[in-house]
Amino acid sequence: MAQERAVVIGAGIGGLVAALTLAAKGLAVTLVETAAAPGGKMRRVQAGPCQVEAGPTVFTMRWVFDEIFAECGADLGERVDLAPASVLARHAWSAAERLDLFADPARSEAAIAAFAGPREAEGFRRFRARAAEIYATLEAPFIRGQRPSPVDLALRAGPSGLPGLMRIQPFTTLWAALAEHFRDPRLRQLFGRYATYCGSSPFAAPATLMLVAHVEMEGVWTVAGGLSRLAAAVADLAEEHGADFRYGTAATEIVVAGGRVAGVMLETGEHLPATRVVANVDAAALADGLFGRAAAACVARVPAGERSLSAVTFAVAGRPEGFDLVRHNVFFSGDYEAEFADLTRHGRLPRDPTVYVCAQDRQDDGIPAQAPEALLCLVNAPASGTAPTHEEIARCHDTMSRRLSACGLTISETARTTTTPAEFDRLFPATGGALYGRASHGWMASFRRPGARTRLPGLYLAGGSVHPGPGVPMAAQSGRLAAASVLRDLGST
Repeated sequence: MAQERAVVIGAGIGGLVAALTLAAKGLAVTLVETAAAPGGKMRRVQAGPCQVEAGPTVFTMRWVFDEIFAECGADLGERVDLAPASVLARHAWSAAERLDLFADPARSEAAIAAFAGPREAEGFRRFRARAAEIYATLEAPFIRGQRPSPVDLALRAGPSGLPGLMRIQPFTTLWAALAEHFRDPRLRQLFGRYATYCGSSPFAAPATLMLVAHVEMEGVWTVAGGLSRLAAAVADLAEEHGADFRYGTAATEIVVAGGRVAGVMLETGEHLPATRVVANVDAAALADGLFGRAAAACVARVPAGERSLSAVTFAVAGRPEGFDLVRHNVFFSGDYEAEFADLTRHGRLPRDPTVYVCAQDRQDDGIPAQAPEALLCLVNAPASGTAPTHEEIARCHDTMSRRLSACGLTISETARTTTTPAEFDRLFPATGGALYGRASHGWMASFRRPGARTRLPGLYLAGGSVHPGPGVPMAAQSGRLAAASVLRDLGST
């Protein structure tokens, strides 16, 4: 591999894992990143005296990173301080309606029985079994494998084949499938929220997204320092294996010569020669020609109407009162259908939003480590890319505060840093602010995401907008798949 050189564009988790894996196999790797630090969406922002994790906050599927680190001669637990959470999340609909879910399924079942009755607890048992079946069906052929076609997926699913895939209800919406298990609309709302983990609506996303429930119940982990610390640990290990990191450096073009990748042009005018390029950017940025015409021809455009959701986030240094927060808290809107009609049909901020609050200085005991404490408050938003007015953001903050107050929570803010869809679009160009690539609406959506390989020899893709999809572990898997494709192609030549 002495003649081979790889350039990775973007230090999101997919690019970091690709760079680490390739460097560990002895390939010369240079990673270029516009930002000053690794992580991509796994980022921190300052809010007064507090550093607030302003990207992903839930860490699941630890096995993905255990395997990545082990394959590169390291131990994840020695590099990153991890602790299992016993409380998965606290949910509220009003000051009198609260429900905790636990890592221990028996505790969750008992809590649901106390909250909504024994019939709903039985529904939860059936729901858990279905979620586990979906995950077991899809892990090997879809999550671990290169992007399949529907026929490929049926063949890879094993002896059950197509009948096995039909049992996981790919043609049924998540919302409709949840009605088979829960009569209580609050529980359908709670488990329907898993669609938003990939920026989608539970009224349009397929029932296969029930697998998220299984993933969470298999373990949620707290990362000391937040998920940006996990990104830094991957970057550190990649550098130990010889990868060269160039932060504060933007790539402007994927250079092509002789019908294949020949390098990457930087904003400084420097040309980095390369025989392999892994683009850890949103596929929309490639399709829009931000990295040259040759790369644009390799990726299909994502119509604006098929983008995933964006968000308005408020990173806050604050003092919460009136509600016993745990690390992960969800405050549900009064009308979920109306909320998603606002988001997807009308393209506007919801008039009554569901609010996620991550109390980042708290563990299972709910005791904050400092005051004021670091809080991330998130409201789903459409990915229009249009900058909201000050009045619209002020109204969004007011509706969020009213929803929290209806559940008994008030937050006295010392400082606040706001990020809107327009700012997400500036951070991640060509997305309109969409945080998860293409929305997972309809049974074919997952098959429309590009895979690791492209039609341009030497160009590979990684990140949450490509197969197997969004979320920290899935994006990490995309980096593994991209690196595996590079190494397989090197072996064949």
